[in-house]
Amino acid sequence: MKDFSRRQFIQRTTGATLPFILLPGITRAWPGFSTDYQIADTKYGKLRGYRENGVTIFKGIPYAADASGLNRFKKAAPVKPWTGVRDALQLGNPSIQPANQTYGLNEPDPSEDCLVLNIWTPANDNRKRPVMVYNHGGGFRTGSGGSTSQDGANLARMYDVVVVATNHRLGLLGFLYLDELAGEEYQGSGNRGVQDIAVALKWINENIEQFGGDPQNVMIFGESGGGMKTSCLYAMPEAAPYFNKASIESGPGVEIIEAENAAQTTFELLEYFNISKKDWRKLLEIPADKLLEAQDKLPRKPSSHSGGFYGIANSGVGSFGAVKDGNVMPFHPFAPEAPDISKNKPLQVGWNEDEYIFFAMTGGDTEVFTLSEEQLKNRLQNDFGDNAELIRKTYHEAEPKKSPGEIYIAIRSIMMMGLGSITIAERKAKQGGASAYLYNFGYKSNMKIPGTEFEAGSMHALDIPFKFYNVEGGMAGTKDDRFEASQNFTSLWTSFARNGKPAAKGQPEWPAYNLQERSLMRIDTECSVINDRYKLIREMWKSIQK
Repeated sequence: MKDFSRRQFIQRTTGATLPFILLPGITRAWPGFSTDYQIADTKYGKLRGYRENGVTIFKGIPYAADASGLNRFKKAAPVKPWTGVRDALQLGNPSIQPANQTYGLNEPDPSEDCLVLNIWTPANDNRKRPVMVYNHGGGFRTGSGGSTSQDGANLARMYDVVVVATNHRLGLLGFLYLDELAGEEYQGSGNRGVQDIAVALKWINENIEQFGGDPQNVMIFGESGGGMKTSCLYAMPEAAPYFNKASIESGPGVEIIEAENAAQTTFELLEYFNISKKDWRKLLEIPADKLLEAQDKLPRKPSSHSGGFYGIANSGVGSFGAVKDGNVMPFHPFAPEAPDISKNKPLQVGWNEDEYIFFAMTGGDTEVFTLSEEQLKNRLQNDFGDNAELIRKTYHEAEPKKSPGEIYIAIRSIMMMGLGSITIAERKAKQGGASAYLYNFGYKSNMKIPGTEFEAGSMHALDIPFKFYNVEGGMAGTKDDRFEASQNFTSLWTSFARNGKPAAKGQPEWPAYNLQERSLMRIDTECSVINDRYKLIREMWKSIQK
């Protein structure tokens, strides 16, 4: 399939390389033009942020020391204190990654020195507000906490919460497994990217009161790769003391990479550079751009198990992502059961109804939008072999009004994100601790897929601007009712952050998930509770997986 990046998508749908979401009511002057500076006194030194339209903003705050040079592949060290007042007026460096994969305003180039975070707060006034810590998407390889679509200003202003977003190590530099080759100081190297977030959570615990946040009321959440990272944090002993609730969005991390696969990936990387195992330290001398080049050239071999994304992330040899290393990640996040370490922490989990539309668009699979019944049969035969006809008949019975293309989109969407989300909700409910809440995001954007007359619907990543109330344009479409859907979404998420129970004014009560009713909240302009929404489909997939 044709390679079509998120950046190319943004350029096609906006006709520009500028950020594709403009926030309602926000003046886009550079922070340097502002004279309304704000000072926060952290454990490590004073920071200068700025006030804009009722929100105080601090950007590019270092939460750990530089992870480059001799610190490469090591656990992040504490940030060194400074004297005087340090500017926190512009975004910090994203992690090393392929070009054009971040979408922040005036964002600097990627760097190994990337362990920074951004804070949006109604005021740094020592009040104790709920804290919402966002883990950005992009799999485990791309993205940053500075994307305009996930700007936290509107959430902070409208709902009196503190929003935080981190940058952390990605790809090879964040997830190279050296446990079987290196010494004690490199143990856990296969999980540095998610461990960085745990280090950031500790920083937040120590300092967020200075920004008007409550260190004892912290929600972690994230979409796509950020959902996977959130899944990992939910099961990570190092992160456990620093958050109280979580939301896993379009990225169910049921399982992660097995250590044996991660070790084989490391051996293949050494072979690529013609480095012997005993000389692995030579990896510390290779320029980051050469490591990035190698990351994309290593052959990938599928894993024998399902993988955390149930079809999106390859968790086999040649992949870089979180590793079940018996150290930082002692277990798979939700296999064979929900993590006991977070038994008493409420959890939201769910996905968008039409996830696959995004992947069809970015992968060049525009044929899917006009499939005939015969083409659907052929695709299913190629994908599923002997199970193809059972799958086709089940979906036609469950979704009789859908066209062949819509059927294929529904199949791929639930495989990618739905089955894992349901599994997480089931295992959390079975645990008998804090509540689990299962959702679908169902609002249909009228943005046309480039080169087609097919609309974006509820595709992957559409939830990002809606959950941050950043729906002025871009993929959110142009229908007036998008603001109602976004207000429902933001109300549910911020109420969950406040007290662990999602609620929105004028919308039905969202029941906790259980194995009898299997209640699901469908989020739209009008929300609805649906019991066992995917009964036929869920039972069919379960029979196939046995």
